[in-house]
Amino acid sequence: MTATTDHHAHPQHAQGTPPNRRTRYRVTGMDCGSCAAKVETALGRVQGVQAVHVSVPGGTVTVTHEPSVATDSLVRPMRALGYGVGPGETVEAAGQQPATHGGCCAHGHGHGHGHGHGQEPGHGHSHPDTHSHDHGGHDHHHAPVEGAWWRGPKARLVIASGAALALAYAVGLAVPAAEAWAFPLAMLVGLVPTAKRAWAAARTGTPFSIETLMTVAAVGAVVIGATEEAAMVVFLFLVGELLEGVAAGRARSGIRGLTRLVPDTALVERDGRPPEAVPAAALAVGTVILVRPGDRVAGDGVILSGESALDEAPVTGESVPRRKGEGDAVFAGTINGDGVLRVRVTAAARNNTIARVVRLVEEAQESKAPTERFINRFSRVYTPAVVALAALVALLPPLALGGSWDEWIYKGLAILLIGCPCALVISTPAAIAAGLSNGARRGLLLKGGAALETLARITTVAFDKTGTLTGGKPVVTDVVAFAGQEMGGEAAVLGLAAALETGSSHPLATAILAAAAGRGVTVPAATDMAALAGKGVAGRVGGRAVTLASPQAAAGILAGDGVALAPEQVDRIAALNAEGKTVSVLLADGRPAGLLALRDELRPDAAAGIAALREVGIGAVMVTGDNARAAETVARTLGIAAHAELLPEDKQRIVRELQARGERVAKVGDGINDAPALAAADVGIAMGGGTDVALDTADAAALHGRVGDVPAMVALSRRTMSNIRQNIAVALGLKAVFLVTTVIGVTGLWPAILADTGATVLVTANALRLLSARP
Repeated sequence: MTATTDHHAHPQHAQGTPPNRRTRYRVTGMDCGSCAAKVETALGRVQGVQAVHVSVPGGTVTVTHEPSVATDSLVRPMRALGYGVGPGETVEAAGQQPATHGGCCAHGHGHGHGHGHGQEPGHGHSHPDTHSHDHGGHDHHHAPVEGAWWRGPKARLVIASGAALALAYAVGLAVPAAEAWAFPLAMLVGLVPTAKRAWAAARTGTPFSIETLMTVAAVGAVVIGATEEAAMVVFLFLVGELLEGVAAGRARSGIRGLTRLVPDTALVERDGRPPEAVPAAALAVGTVILVRPGDRVAGDGVILSGESALDEAPVTGESVPRRKGEGDAVFAGTINGDGVLRVRVTAAARNNTIARVVRLVEEAQESKAPTERFINRFSRVYTPAVVALAALVALLPPLALGGSWDEWIYKGLAILLIGCPCALVISTPAAIAAGLSNGARRGLLLKGGAALETLARITTVAFDKTGTLTGGKPVVTDVVAFAGQEMGGEAAVLGLAAALETGSSHPLATAILAAAAGRGVTVPAATDMAALAGKGVAGRVGGRAVTLASPQAAAGILAGDGVALAPEQVDRIAALNAEGKTVSVLLADGRPAGLLALRDELRPDAAAGIAALREVGIGAVMVTGDNARAAETVARTLGIAAHAELLPEDKQRIVRELQARGERVAKVGDGINDAPALAAADVGIAMGGGTDVALDTADAAALHGRVGDVPAMVALSRRTMSNIRQNIAVALGLKAVFLVTTVIGVTGLWPAILADTGATVLVTANALRLLSARP
């Protein structure tokens, strides 16, 4: 469960006084919805506490409080309720922006290479490497360890209670008259710790806790002579609590398991000495580590030397290893394949990719979904109403109808046990936590239950083009060798162009060099290189004067020599331009020798992703700042409408217009120039969410950077909401059935306790199915 309380009795700090603090505690033993409610209420009564966020799935309690509040004042109430509490971790101060660490070096390259290549693709995106926010750093090694379930205090109490119950049965068989005291004594073994927790909860503002209801029911059963049932019900209650704990532990282990992906040690190179093993948690930004074949990468970084295939499935869910070499980024927790890599660390342990994902998912688990908020409000009315009903059932028939006191008190006690809302309250957050964990392990990062719930209802997705539907960088699509030139064909044209671009970092130059390398073209050496301002680049290659320029610049150069492009050459250029491609013309010795066409190509899965959305009844539209010709080409290929040449505020306006027509809109972009539209949309999704801006701006992030991740998110959301509906039906359905059967005398105390703890275990187990579901 995620519980939140805000206390406005304490005024905001005056200017100049210290801001409120946020402290997160790892808390063990919180297994159901009532646990969160008790902790929330207890801490909410502490003077100086402003807000409390409880996540049962995450096993965390985050308290916003005044600086003067002592740690013991926060820890004592939780321990009094029977929970284990780990050391507090400071989160960013309330109302302040978290500190940004610049050690991860944003690599936004400016391209000043003066190609006048005509209409270039709109590459306005700067994708920094993975630097992150410092939220105080969650050192998961310092969290309280819950250990094996059979070694915990709940298991020991179940064993003691079970042994006492078995002994009571043995005594009763040997000496029947001894049952009158044997079963009450056996009951006390489990009831005394339960009653203590009930008293602590009542003192801290939760009088209708499950422990209170259990204590009243057990004592009442003894009073009316149902001693054997009283002892058995206490034992079953403890067994149910143990099962709840096992299920809850399984649920929260899904995301925490990510932290174990990072190795404990790393091989560090220092001053030319042999590599030395050091703790991975101590890696500093700038440290150079050696990653051998088969090793897990110990930290986020950039490859200095070496080439290898890296298995990124543990981090992104990508099943196919990616080949990476010098200059490429690597992530902590990924597995090195066949090569030795030297990697410069770009993020401290607390800020690496896995730590950020874990932190963001944990924070997401602390935010409530609309359904969860409704269930919490309902439960606050439900339990007192059932307690009142139990009192009426116990008192009204004997008083008004002359019924048997023992019979109707027994039924009232059974209804009392049915009254705990644990299963109902945990039904929503358990499913949401499992859904969030499932998504995080597959590179689908959703920042809260509200985003997960809203995604199930979206009707339209508005996509950015560059870097979202397309790869974000140009690639060579066509190489044409003009007839009548002794050039040697397309390979020679590409080789000469690559010779002129050698050493340039301009996106178009990089694309040409990559095409030459990909096609195995030998790149000759160029001399006398010169940039032609606003036109292109020129030089000498193999004794020939060679120029690579835009069609307009090439026409101007040729006109100076009294030469013109042939009509068929002009037509070919026009046809390529009509396809949204950027064309460069290669001149050799003052004559047209060939041309190259480049375009920011669609992502490989773009068409399939749009089709997958269409199959589930969701429309798609493109909103881009790129030129209309390029946008229309992409939109026509995908079969969607396009809005081009938009400013950021125009994208936001279109999102608002769609919403005004009744559409629920998800906006997908890179989180930078799409920020206003991401904020305006019902759900904002950042593509390639490894950047800080993407993670901060959007409600969700597709860490793969794939279009197919969007329908996968929708599928996960819809599956989660279906799971929630199933859970609510089980929780309320079981209670309704047992309520009726108890009143008519078919069931008694034993089934009543199963209606509570059994339903809680069922809904938690049902939610756990989401951990392994593949969207």
